[in-house]
Amino acid sequence: MNGEFNRIAQDFAQSRRLHHTDVQALVAILDGDGHGGAMTPGMLGERLHLTSGAVTACLDRLERAGHIRRTRDAADRRVVHLHYAPKAKAVARAFFRPLAQGTEAARSRFTEEELAVVIRFLTTMNDELTLLHGDPAPEVPPRA
Repeated sequence: MNGEFNRIAQDFAQSRRLHHTDVQALVAILDGDGHGGAMTPGMLGERLHLTSGAVTACLDRLERAGHIRRTRDAADRRVVHLHYAPKAKAVARAFFRPLAQGTEAARSRFTEEELAVVIRFLTTMNDELTLLHGDPAPEVPPRA
């Protein structure tokens, strides 16, 4: 399932001539935009594990392509907020509409009780995977 989601995201990236990191940034910006406050470049860097220089380059590409806009905070002009541009948001919605419809079609085939079990399993699985996040990968012995 994750592979298919990634393939769809890659198709979107290619159709818009975006890098994979740019798509990840757009998703993060969309998640933050209007849901508890806009994303900032610093928050984006932390979320995507990018350096400030990489964030700036990514945001410059996205802004030039018309996908995002940057605004200054009214109270503190040093703070920059990132917003998904309305026209670009409409393009993304149109592209991902079949995914949303397919997701809803699959969800509708299950009872609320069955979905609760699925959600519990996926949450538990995600928690387990998150625990592995900081652990270094096992060393592979050199080939002889």
